[in-house]
Amino acid sequence: MTPDTVGLALLLLGALLLVVKLIRVRWKLPQRLHVPGSVIGGGIALLLGPGVLGSLMGWLSDRGWGGSLTAGLARGGLFGPDVVSVWAALPGLLVSVVFATLFLGKPLPRFREAASLAGSNLAFGVTVASGQYVIGLLLALLVLAPLFDVPVISGALIEIGFMGGNGTAVGMGDTFDRAGWPRGQDLALGLASVGLLSGVIVGIILLNRGARRGQSSFIGSQTGNTGKERSGLIERGDRSEGSTMTVHPSSIDPLTLHVGLVALAVLIGQLLLMGLQWLERALWADAIQIMAYVPLFPLAMVGGALLQLLIGRFDRGDVVDQKTVERIQGLSLDMLILTSIGTVPLRGITADLAVFAILAVAGVLWSVCAFLFLAPRMMPGHWFERGLGEFGKSLGITATGLALMRMVDPEMKSSAYLAFGYKQLVFEPFFAGGLVTAAAIPLILSPHVGPVGFLAIMAVVLAVSLFTGLFVLGRGRRR
Repeated sequence: MTPDTVGLALLLLGALLLVVKLIRVRWKLPQRLHVPGSVIGGGIALLLGPGVLGSLMGWLSDRGWGGSLTAGLARGGLFGPDVVSVWAALPGLLVSVVFATLFLGKPLPRFREAASLAGSNLAFGVTVASGQYVIGLLLALLVLAPLFDVPVISGALIEIGFMGGNGTAVGMGDTFDRAGWPRGQDLALGLASVGLLSGVIVGIILLNRGARRGQSSFIGSQTGNTGKERSGLIERGDRSEGSTMTVHPSSIDPLTLHVGLVALAVLIGQLLLMGLQWLERALWADAIQIMAYVPLFPLAMVGGALLQLLIGRFDRGDVVDQKTVERIQGLSLDMLILTSIGTVPLRGITADLAVFAILAVAGVLWSVCAFLFLAPRMMPGHWFERGLGEFGKSLGITATGLALMRMVDPEMKSSAYLAFGYKQLVFEPFFAGGLVTAAAIPLILSPHVGPVGFLAIMAVVLAVSLFTGLFVLGRGRRR
């Protein structure tokens, strides 16, 4: 991967974002469905990339059709494998930028407020994750193992593929090999792809259903009454400044200053993560590892909070402009959403197709039911926005949840983003690729725990998180 390739990938990404904005302005369907341009762009990138166009050209090339043209397109679609590989690396980088900007330029919340926000999201997230294990293991014990002759560890695939995502499925390849079921990784990768796509598609359906019923605080059936509003354009009389000049460009451009602050916040988060991992290796890594499973983005959020604390203490000139930070955040979100959808690995699942279909349908139905019936009762404030973000995360990577929150709360006025970020800081070390995810298959295979024992453990976790979310933190406590 050369610097020229990285530059070309970024140029193509910018051009694609411009094209999808024009599509969003002209095409009525995404306007009615509240679909942002970044999601449209992700769909276009997916169709023209190696997953769809590349697979089709590969099929034609194998049959001798098209010659060198189909052979070239088969490797990376219209954009080429090198560009797609750059795009595939961007979501993991940009998600840290998004979370690093959550606190910059804003007053910091108190600990009790943060705990109150995160508590409901955390209870809901643990409920969905533990429920994925309970449903998966019940299916494995009662249906999949006896009827389709697959190991009972197949019961862990819903959480690994959906909640963990593609990265977790790839990282657990050695675990599946040691368990004697290498095909399990292919099923997990397939579930990760289905989860991400269904998270966006089903999420858009749920969003529009909620908008028609008045469940959203920021969009509804009357949102965008004029043609320009529906197309995403702002009327001349309603336009406001997107940022404020807080420093003179003769010294440094204001945007440059704010990009530097965001970069510093991410670096602080990286230093915190490295320090915690070093401390863990020095003290307790032989017994248990937790920090090894923590991604960078929650610590980048902490880095942004610490930087804002210093800025609030020593900056008397108010040089940090909240609107400028929001523009950086918005750009990062658009690029993150487009690249995360556009680079979904669409691996064909030929063997164990019935097992794959059963697990996929069960996982999606569980997430939908949890959103419809549990989120309104477990999340006292802005439940629709917060629940939609958690729904997206339960079926895919963090970017899926952010994409849905971006659709339902485009100006980030609700508590959904902060609640999601606080919750991830506690949630990620355990589920969605964390400690529980890594230990699930070894514990299921362990003679001391086994599939029934692990099912019992997850059932207890499910019951506790449900009770806590419904009657301690949620709306049930007021009845």
